[in-house]
Amino acid sequence: MSSKELRINEQIRVGEVRLIDEEGKQLGVVPIAEALNLAREAGTDLVEIAPQAVPPVCKVLDYGKYRFELEKKGRESKKKQKLIKMKEIRMQPKIEEHDLQFKSKHCREFLDEGNKVKVTIRFRGRELAHTERGKVVLEKFLALLEDAFILEKEPAMEGRFMSMVIGPKGKK
Repeated sequence: MSSKELRINEQIRVGEVRLIDEEGKQLGVVPIAEALNLAREAGTDLVEIAPQAVPPVCKVLDYGKYRFELEKKGRESKKKQKLIKMKEIRMQPKIEEHDLQFKSKHCREFLDEGNKVKVTIRFRGRELAHTERGKVVLEKFLALLEDAFILEKEPAMEGRFMSMVIGPKGKK
């Protein structure tokens, strides 16, 4: 619930509300005028925290402080998120051994950074008749990584491309 959705004080347009005081104690269903008077006497605001309830639930609290706490929680949850990027490594079915080792080294670096890697083999012309060669190359590629990954998507043909997706091994 964003702070824009919350109604405070005179913005609340209902006859009666279920009231909660600053300590979190329920005061029951009271007329809106009485709730506003209680909030003013305490030097705080009346904030509608559950407008969908019947009657709506309102709490007596300092609105500025409440909004700050909500924003703080939002920032904390964003910090804990980790964005996983998808990196791509492209090859051809007639790749040389050294190039395969070089690309597997790059793939290992991507996995160590915590990224997923899409390994793609592009078939051109008559190579499409020999897709099994692509599968062999992908198997060699996986063997070079030595179990530093989790195979998330098996090798499959997508038009002229054969691709698979591998992710980093969990640190458990």
